[in-house]
Amino acid sequence: MKSKRLLIGIIIALIVIICGGAFYMAQQKAEQKAEIMVGKFTKVLIEQKYDQLPSLVSNDSLKKYNYNKQSLVDKYTNIFNGIGAEKIKISNMTISKIKNGQYQFSYKLNLTTSLGKMPTLSYKGKVIKEGKDYAIDWNPNLVFPSMDATDKISFSEEDAIRGKILDKSGNELATNAEFRQAGIIPKELGKGDKKEKNIKAIAKQFDMTVEEIEAKLNQSWVKEDLFVPLKVIDNEQVKKITAVQYQAVDIRYYPLGEAASTMIGYTGKVTAEDLKKDSTLSSDAVIGKSGLERAYDKELRGKNGGKISLIDKDGKVKEVLLESYREDGKDIQLTIDAKSQLQAYDALENATGASVIMQPKTGELLALVSKPSYDPNKMIRGISQKDYESYMNDERKPFANRFTQRYAPGSTLKTVTASVALDAGTLTPDKTRKISGLKWQKDKAWGNYYVTRVSNVPQVNLEKAFVYSDNIFFAQTGLDMGEDVLRKGFNQFIFGEKLDLPFTMEPAQISNKNQFQSQILLADTAYGQGQVLMSPIQQAVTYSAFASNGKVVYAHLLKDAKTKTKDAISSKSATIVKKSMMQVIQNPNGTAHNLNGISPTLAAKTGTAELKQTQGTEGTENSFVVAFDTKKGHEFLVLSLVEDHKKVGKTATELIKPVIEKLEK
Repeated sequence: MKSKRLLIGIIIALIVIICGGAFYMAQQKAEQKAEIMVGKFTKVLIEQKYDQLPSLVSNDSLKKYNYNKQSLVDKYTNIFNGIGAEKIKISNMTISKIKNGQYQFSYKLNLTTSLGKMPTLSYKGKVIKEGKDYAIDWNPNLVFPSMDATDKISFSEEDAIRGKILDKSGNELATNAEFRQAGIIPKELGKGDKKEKNIKAIAKQFDMTVEEIEAKLNQSWVKEDLFVPLKVIDNEQVKKITAVQYQAVDIRYYPLGEAASTMIGYTGKVTAEDLKKDSTLSSDAVIGKSGLERAYDKELRGKNGGKISLIDKDGKVKEVLLESYREDGKDIQLTIDAKSQLQAYDALENATGASVIMQPKTGELLALVSKPSYDPNKMIRGISQKDYESYMNDERKPFANRFTQRYAPGSTLKTVTASVALDAGTLTPDKTRKISGLKWQKDKAWGNYYVTRVSNVPQVNLEKAFVYSDNIFFAQTGLDMGEDVLRKGFNQFIFGEKLDLPFTMEPAQISNKNQFQSQILLADTAYGQGQVLMSPIQQAVTYSAFASNGKVVYAHLLKDAKTKTKDAISSKSATIVKKSMMQVIQNPNGTAHNLNGISPTLAAKTGTAELKQTQGTEGTENSFVVAFDTKKGHEFLVLSLVEDHKKVGKTATELIKPVIEKLEK
């Protein structure tokens, strides 16, 4: 009997254990299902795929608040898209059992809106059993914690005013102005042939194609009675035309247009790539796309203000979810002189080239010109496909920045070679070289390679070498110095340095490698050919040493920036070179003699860099000139470049002359 009772007890215990285990497993499985449901719900919120919400929430809970599946999707979509919600993150997720078939969950949510980051929100909710599965027991406080079914979200935004870019005198180079935006009310176009005729008339009026207009009308958001923006136009272009209406808009405006676009740049709406680079940007932000607009974007852009509020059924503010105060962008004042900028741009006429004007004692940049250029106002208003293709197909590349692009400097670099040799003692002002003919080579080891010159002057000293721009004289000067002395002297200037300017620009280089591979390359370098590369800005900064008693004066663009200098050569050598440069103008044989009569204190050096594949053939020639005056009240330095000047029919010296005359006045 004892054994029998023991056996029965064991069986009962086993049954209890098995049943308990099964019950425990069922409970575990139920909790897992509840967790999975909450996970799906929060994932939808993070990914903002609101169309998936109806499959996750209880139908009865929707009916309780007079919602259906579509109105639920619309509520989330309208609210979160309306406030520019992005970067949604869920943290501190918990889930616990309340009673059979019900679980409570909680989590914290962070998100960024177009007004900035919203304070952390704390949510609570329930998961309930619905049939064989589980669903979210939805209620409005799962949208925002304090929200009731009849509450609404109010979103007001105040755009920050973008700062202006000003010249040294306060003249506007980039500003904000009111224009008219032309647009179409689709229902007023009519139908069939009438619609087609009206679209053609609109296209003609606003210099657009029919295809461009139809593409705008076919956008997904377009409705029959909504204004569909077409193009921003000048106020005087407003004309009454069927189906067209006009709205006032404030947009960026560039008074100098093409004359300063490469320097100033333009603004535009952010792209997906912009958002990846800067997490602080909102998806509808307007930012600087190029030039100084891009370089100083954060200072210029400012910060939008506004308020996101919860409004009750009586229209009263129930809770302010986020408030941000507007901070307008700062104005940026430059050293640029708008008048000089326009004059330098116009002076280049139809040439392809660049000009830099700076104050050689302070480093203030007065003008930065690159030509040809583009109209930044077209970029702002919405450039037509025709105009854009015209720019892109232009072989002169109007989007290129030529004042930062590196070129072989040609004979303008002879100023540097002379000053380095003078400081090294391998050259004196009186040293005369006997040179015969128009070509020369050191020895037969040079093979078929010769250094050539233009004028057959038998006795050449430093002054004559400058006046006639004698390549052979400077090639021999470079060889006399040797590579080590030349490199050390050149590096006292700015070769290899990255200038502190808001433009992308490779440092000036002496050669492709750290050592010359031949004496020919050493000789060529000494007169500005070989592998020497310098941008017009770098040339202007380098040659400032001859206008500033041997000190390189670093260029700067912001009006309140401090002047920075460094010793490059001795004051004595700088003076000798400057006097020789004055003779380049004053001597009737000088290569810059056409500048004679402007000022007795004006100094200049011209340069021609020939680009060709092999010696003995004719290549294209880039023309350079550097000119400066250090007379008190007239201090300026001009560096001008003309690409392929033979095609233009004028040298850089001839084109820039009117600008120099005006600078002197």
